[in-house]
Amino acid sequence: MRKFTPLWPAGHLPHKGGDQLGVRSLAQCSVSAGDRGFFGAKVRPLVISPPVGEMPGRAEGGLLAQTAKVLFATLLALLPLPALAQNKPDVERQFQRWIASDLSPEARKAGVSARTIDAAFKGVTLNWDLPDLVPPGSKPPKQQDQSQAEFSSPGAYFSEKRLQGLAATGRGLASTHAATLKRIEAAYGVPGEVIVAIWGRESGFGKARLPYSAIEVLATKAFMSTRKPMFREELIAALTMIERGDVSASVMKGSWAGALGQPQFMPTSYLKYAVDFDQDGHPDIWNSVPDSLASIAHYLQQEGWQRGRDWGFEASIPVNVSCAQEGPDLAKPISAWASTGITRISGKAFPSSELKAPGMMLLPAGRNGPEFIVTPNFYVLKEYNNSDLYALFIGNLADRIAYGVGPFQASWGDVGKMLRSDVLAMQKALVAKGYDVGNVDGLPGFKTRRSLGDWQAKAGIAPTCYPDASLKAKLR
Repeated sequence: MRKFTPLWPAGHLPHKGGDQLGVRSLAQCSVSAGDRGFFGAKVRPLVISPPVGEMPGRAEGGLLAQTAKVLFATLLALLPLPALAQNKPDVERQFQRWIASDLSPEARKAGVSARTIDAAFKGVTLNWDLPDLVPPGSKPPKQQDQSQAEFSSPGAYFSEKRLQGLAATGRGLASTHAATLKRIEAAYGVPGEVIVAIWGRESGFGKARLPYSAIEVLATKAFMSTRKPMFREELIAALTMIERGDVSASVMKGSWAGALGQPQFMPTSYLKYAVDFDQDGHPDIWNSVPDSLASIAHYLQQEGWQRGRDWGFEASIPVNVSCAQEGPDLAKPISAWASTGITRISGKAFPSSELKAPGMMLLPAGRNGPEFIVTPNFYVLKEYNNSDLYALFIGNLADRIAYGVGPFQASWGDVGKMLRSDVLAMQKALVAKGYDVGNVDGLPGFKTRRSLGDWQAKAGIAPTCYPDASLKAKLR
């Protein structure tokens, strides 16, 4: 049985239900973090570990979720064949018929030649070790009831040892590739340190092992997974890449989720964002550092990166300033935030170039952790992976690479020990009182946090803008 290399696709699904705004792209995948998940990527040459509960775009879940899935797949493989809906040889034959009579005609309509299709699928069989498989004749597994699951503290996401290692390596590589990064920033407007931070977070600066045939993975999941339509689209995009001559099927290696190369793009993202920056005739996100770095920058530029602006600032928000003003839909000029007494926690002034530009309050742990004033570029980082904590991780890592700073100065409080069912009950109570909490899913996104803070203030409770056990009996 093969061991999963937990690489993630970048840039997809929201972690806080309906609380995420501004997500325009669901076309990419990565080794990334979620604001439901809280462990970062390992900076080792072989394997990158995803964060707990992370759902980077079209990937398949987080480290703990993946562990459970892998264990389930292992147990399933040990069951006698009658326990499966059909035996494997029969399913393999169905798979080959599906390629010939179902997938191939659609690929041909998309401009992929029969020669490319035949070459790409030569010797390809189903990978039975992948998670989330639904063989023909079987029923999709029931989703695990998360009502009694705890959600983790955001602080666990920011491993200081991991960040220090990424920053040290990133500074060296930023120096090595300084000329290339300068050209990329001139072309796309994205600072080199941000590009390098994403590069490190996604694939360990290109050192992560990519052991899977992308065609095998995508075909298996397009034929018999819980997300067949999405993987079918990605498979045809991968065949288009081969048809264009960008990469051969044998070289197209990726993660178990089908994410490709150093930026961890899904094939549809490759077709949209990959750049031939070294001008050798085709974008190569596997072996070309210039192409990989420029592709990351192109992605951010296309998703709205504002040249010359920062991603955000750790801030000190006075207790008399309501924490219920959080969210990308409540932006105001940074000078307006400053006029309320909000300052940078570093003691430095907000840059004069930022004062007239919009900023947003962000309190991922309410009053129980670091507080921020972020810019629209923060939400562009979330386009790469739709997670507050991922974007904060990238922002902090970029600042470490560029300026040698350390961790966020405020400490993360001891939060995140409640059951999702308890948070769900609070959300339902808030909705009954007329509040908009976003998705009612037991996860405290920004709409839940600010609604809770507003209710606390009206109830005469010092607003924390974060759920805790003491509020369960009070909020009914």
